[in-house]
Amino acid sequence: MAESKLPALFPVDGGVIEVAMSSYGIRRCHYRPSGGRPSQLAPDPASAEGWRARFGARHPGLSRALAAGSVLLLVIGVGLNLLQLAEPVSQIPPAMQRVGTFESPIHLPIWLNIALGGGAVLASMERALRLRYSSLLDAAGR
Repeated sequence: MAESKLPALFPVDGGVIEVAMSSYGIRRCHYRPSGGRPSQLAPDPASAEGWRARFGARHPGLSRALAAGSVLLLVIGVGLNLLQLAEPVSQIPPAMQRVGTFESPIHLPIWLNIALGGGAVLASMERALRLRYSSLLDAAGR
């Protein structure tokens, strides 16, 4: 066993193991052989990632629907919140002078904005459990 600050590279026979974390879980856990293509390592069956992998194997249709829902929730939640955030940011004098003002066509109630933010967090956690990470989707969901 070895310990290190993350992101980390652990030398092993024939290559290295690369590990990196995101805010919601594992971003990368791959074995990279010397001179070969990296391959993702299987999660520990006792971990949350292992539970999610077993769920995906037992219920592939439901797993795909959950995965598609998490991506959809991230895209919608982040998109709507960015549209609404652009309006107050455009009111800042330096931004107003450079790009003018922007009036958002969407004004959601606070409870819906909070729900969308919470949904984005849950969707990012689900993607982390599936060992999927996209800097565009998952970093924006924070």
